[in-house]
Amino acid sequence: MNTPEPVDTGRVGGQGRLLPLYAAGFVTAFGAHSIAASLGGYTHAQHASLLALGVLLAVYDGAEVVLKPVFGSLADRIGARPVLLGGLLAFAAASAAFVLAGDPAWVGLARFGQGAAAAAFSPAAGVLVARLTPNTGQGRGFGRYGAWKGLGYTLGPVLGGVLIAVGGYPLLFTTLAVLGVVVAGWAVLVVPAAPPLPRTRQTVADLVRRLTSPGFVRPTLALAAATAALSVGVGFLPVAGAGRGLGPLATGAIVSLLAAAAAVIQPRAGRARDRGRIGDRTGLAAGLALTAIGCAAVVIPGVAGLVLAALLIGCGVGVITPIGFAHLATTAPTERLGQTLGAAEVGRELGDAGGPLLVGGLAAAATLTPALLTFAALLTAVAAIVAVPARQPDHRIGGGSGV
Repeated sequence: MNTPEPVDTGRVGGQGRLLPLYAAGFVTAFGAHSIAASLGGYTHAQHASLLALGVLLAVYDGAEVVLKPVFGSLADRIGARPVLLGGLLAFAAASAAFVLAGDPAWVGLARFGQGAAAAAFSPAAGVLVARLTPNTGQGRGFGRYGAWKGLGYTLGPVLGGVLIAVGGYPLLFTTLAVLGVVVAGWAVLVVPAAPPLPRTRQTVADLVRRLTSPGFVRPTLALAAATAALSVGVGFLPVAGAGRGLGPLATGAIVSLLAAAAAVIQPRAGRARDRGRIGDRTGLAAGLALTAIGCAAVVIPGVAGLVLAALLIGCGVGVITPIGFAHLATTAPTERLGQTLGAAEVGRELGDAGGPLLVGGLAAAATLTPALLTFAALLTAVAAIVAVPARQPDHRIGGGSGV
C-alpha cells in the first residue's frame, strides 16, 4: 500500500500550513453558492428563461466535472502548490473580469471561469492536505477541510445576498476576487512546496484498473451518494416545508441546520477514523444509512420530520466525506494523488447534479414524499454495496476498515 508521506519543511508547523488549504475549500464553496443562490433574482431581472437559469446554475459544476481530472493529473506532474496558486489567482481574475466588463450578461462566462479555476485549486488543495498530514491524521485533515467547505456552503447564500443587496453583483464579484488573492497570498507565505514524486509509467489499462478497483469505486460511490443527499436535502426540504405551511425563514433555518450538522460532524468523524474507533467500510455504510433514514424521515408530520431529516442527512454526509477522502488518500499511489482525488471529485459533482435531477423527476411523476422514499431506498442499496467486504481488499483490514 502506498501512503502519502508528510512533507517536512520546518517553516510552519501543525495546522498553520494547512489553514490556507482549508480556506481554499471555503473559497470554492462560497464562490459557487453565493452566486447560485441569487441567480433566480438575476434571471428575473434580465427577463431570462428558466432554461437560462438552469444553464447558469450548471456551468460552474460543468467546468469542474470536465477539468478536475485534468488539473489533478497536472498537480501530480508539476506539483500541487503551483496548481493551487494558479487556480486561486485565475479565480480572482475571472471574478475581477466580470466587474471590469460592467455587463451583467457576462455572469455565465464569469461563472465558467470561476468553475474552471476551482477545478484546478480544489483537487490541488486536497493533494496538499494529504501530503502535509501524517498518515495517522488523514481523517482529521480531510474532516477539517470539509468543515471549511461546509462553512462556505452555509454562509454563501446569506453573505452573497447581503453583498448583492448592498452593492449588486459587482460588489459580490469584487469580494470573490479579493478573497482569491488573499488566500493565494496566504498560501504563498505558509504552504510549503510539495515537489512531484517520481512516477512509474502508467498505461491506459493501468489507469482503468485502478479507477475500477473496489478500493476506489466504493468510497467514490459513497461520496457521490453523500453529495447527492446533501443537494437533495438543500433543494427539496424547503419545498416540503413550504407544503407544510412554513415560510422562507423557517425553511432556510432547516437547510442551515443540515449544513451546520455536516460541518460539525466532519472533524469528529475524521478523528474517530484516525484513532481506529470506526473503520472505513463501517463508517461509509453507517453514514449512508443515516442519510437514507434522513430522507425517509420526511414521512413524519410537521416540522419535527423536517428537522430530523436535516440533522440525519447532515450527520451522514459529515461521516462519509472525511472517511471517504481519507481512504482514497491512504490507498492511492502517492505520486498519483491528484489524478485519484480529481477523479473522485468528478463522482461527487455527478452526485451533486444527479441527485436533485432524480428526485425532481420522480416528484414530477408522483409527489415529493414518494420520491424521497425512493431516493432513500437507493441510498440504502449503496450502503449495502459498501458494507460488503471486497474479495481482495486493497486497504488495511484491521477493525473492519477495508472498503
